[in-house]
Amino acid sequence: MADSTATPVHGPELLHHFSTAQQQRDAASLGMWLFLGTEIMFFGGMFLAYLIYRLLYFNEFAAGSRSLDIWLGTINTIVLICSSLTVALGVRAAQMGKRKLLVILLLLTLIFGLAFLGIKGVEWYAKYKEHHIPGMSFDAGDLIRDYPQIHIDPAHEQIYFSLYFAMTGLHALHMIIGVGMFTYLLYHSMKGRYGPEYYTPIEMGGLYWHFVDVVWIYLFPLLYLIDRKPLG
Repeated sequence: MADSTATPVHGPELLHHFSTAQQQRDAASLGMWLFLGTEIMFFGGMFLAYLIYRLLYFNEFAAGSRSLDIWLGTINTIVLICSSLTVALGVRAAQMGKRKLLVILLLLTLIFGLAFLGIKGVEWYAKYKEHHIPGMSFDAGDLIRDYPQIHIDPAHEQIYFSLYFAMTGLHALHMIIGVGMFTYLLYHSMKGRYGPEYYTPIEMGGLYWHFVDVVWIYLFPLLYLIDRKPLG
C-alpha cells in the first residue's frame, strides 16, 4: 500500500513548494492575470483622462490626430496582430513539442516587436521635427495654419500631444520589456528547455504580449481615428 504522506517526486522544472506541475502552472497563470489586472487599471486611468480632455477640447484633439501618420499607425497595428498570431502558434508548438517551429515563431515575434518599435521611432522623430513634443519648444503653428476655419488653442493642443507621448511611450516601454522577455524565452527554447511537459513560461509570456497588443488596439482608434470628417 502506497504511503500517502510520501514526499511527491519533483521534476527538474517543478519548484519545491508545488506538489504538481499543474499546480505550478495554475499559480503562474493566476499571478499573471492579477498582474495584468493592475496594468488594466494603470492604462485605464490614462484612457479616462484622454476621454475627458477629448470631450473638452475636441477641435484640438481632432487636429492633433490628423497630424499623425495614419498609414504608419495602420502598419504598426497589422504588425502587432501578426505578432499575436506567432505567439499563439508558438504556445501551440511548445505544447506539441515542436522545438524548431517554436524557435522560428519566437524569432518572428521578436522581429515583429522590433519592427513596431522602429516604426514608432520614425513617428516620434517626425513629431520632433514638427515641434510637437510638449515643452518649451512646442509649436502648434502648422496646425493653426492648416485649419484656419476652427479655433485651436496651443495650450490645449499640447495636452493632446502630452497624452499621445505618454500613452504611446508607456506602451513602447511595455513592448521593450516584452522583447526582452521573448529574447530570454527564445534562448531557452533553443536549448530545448520547453516542451509538452513544461511550457508555462511561453504561455505566460504570450498572455503578456497579447495584453500589450490589445492596449494598442484601443490606442490606435483613440489617437489616430478621432475624426476624419472636414473640420469646421
